[in-house]
Amino acid sequence: MVPHLVTALTGPINELEQRVLDSMPAIERWFRLEWMEHTPPFYSSVDLRNAGFKLAPVDTNLYPASWNNLSPEMLPLAVQAAMAAIEKICPEARNLLLIPENHSNSTFYLSSLVQLRRIFHMAGLNVRIGSIDPAIKKTTTIELPHGESVTLEPVIRGKRRLGVKDFDPCTILLNNDLRAGVPGILEDLHEQYLLPPLQAGWTMRRRSKHFKCYEEVVKRMGKLLGVDPWLINPMFEKCEEVKLTGDVGMECLQSRVDALLSKVRRKYKEYGIKEKPFVVVKADNGSHDIGILSVHDAKDLLAPSQKMQYLTNGLPEAEPAHDMLIQEGVLTQERMNDAVAEPVVYMMDRYVVGGFYRIHAHRGVDENLNAPGASYVPLAFEQSTHLPQPGVRPGASAPNRFYMYGVVARLAMLAASYELEATDPNAEIYE
Repeated sequence: MVPHLVTALTGPINELEQRVLDSMPAIERWFRLEWMEHTPPFYSSVDLRNAGFKLAPVDTNLYPASWNNLSPEMLPLAVQAAMAAIEKICPEARNLLLIPENHSNSTFYLSSLVQLRRIFHMAGLNVRIGSIDPAIKKTTTIELPHGESVTLEPVIRGKRRLGVKDFDPCTILLNNDLRAGVPGILEDLHEQYLLPPLQAGWTMRRRSKHFKCYEEVVKRMGKLLGVDPWLINPMFEKCEEVKLTGDVGMECLQSRVDALLSKVRRKYKEYGIKEKPFVVVKADNGSHDIGILSVHDAKDLLAPSQKMQYLTNGLPEAEPAHDMLIQEGVLTQERMNDAVAEPVVYMMDRYVVGGFYRIHAHRGVDENLNAPGASYVPLAFEQSTHLPQPGVRPGASAPNRFYMYGVVARLAMLAASYELEATDPNAEIYE
């Protein structure tokens, strides 16, 4: 059950797939050398879009949920990667405290926590789930579909350590993106490993910083493969201090949208692509409750308009100004049962451990699929991404396509590694 491309414009992608397969030893060596110099994020997921003529990441999440969407066949890979990750950080680890999102009452999200707990339990750790949500004042067990349950316990902060009742962990795994800010309870911990580090949260992260790092990484990979980096890189611009419900910064936003659309048109002309280019406007800081808007013309941003209402989600006039990312839009030409689909690749430490297809029957090829009404199909990754089939015609082999997806996702993960190093408050600065 593998999604199919519905576009005839598969020439560049098929050529890219062939280059990737032919260069597999060089690619793996390149990654190996990078990981000798840089530390991968503890875990991550990357949303990809395959336009048939271009394959690119459009978002990288350093606190991935939806682990329950991974197929059972992928579980051993996740367990092995968890073992490797923990062994590097704290080989003698016995207890792990998992901290979820606040207000985590969605059974879908809680099922993801159960899967994470299962992965680390099978990796040899005692796992408890400790909530920093002020609403969780006592141990709470929630029954889930399929007969499972999850127990949330209020965290207890000692003088310099964090735990739950009768449980002192050496490792604390955050599955909370800190969009509301860094709570003091997580700061100044003594001899406890906090994963990922606090600068991975949306309090400090910026999408523009991530894609700047990705641009740097992908230029070098393009040189290694002998391909145009644009084939795997979404161009972007940034506008600072845009007030979506007023006029502040809107002129900058319109001019940057216009400039980026012009760049994309030139690339489309270079490759003979007949599709209509578009850009995506979203908050540079992922913590803000702002929609994601596809724009085909800078005039679409003229307020007041229905589209601006969508972008602001009906926010009040008092909503503060935000930095905005304008990203080259990447069509998705993948389908499953006639519904638009996009691959999401999951990684732990430096390994691809699985993924799924996000599917939305009511969204278009140029729209954000991570929206209410989306569904998830793990079967697409039932064949391992680690075992390509050399010699098979490009575009005809699921493992080959997924290997290529894994390469691009790992490039985004490496960019996240660069990004975290650049924002590490404890990093040594050499003159």
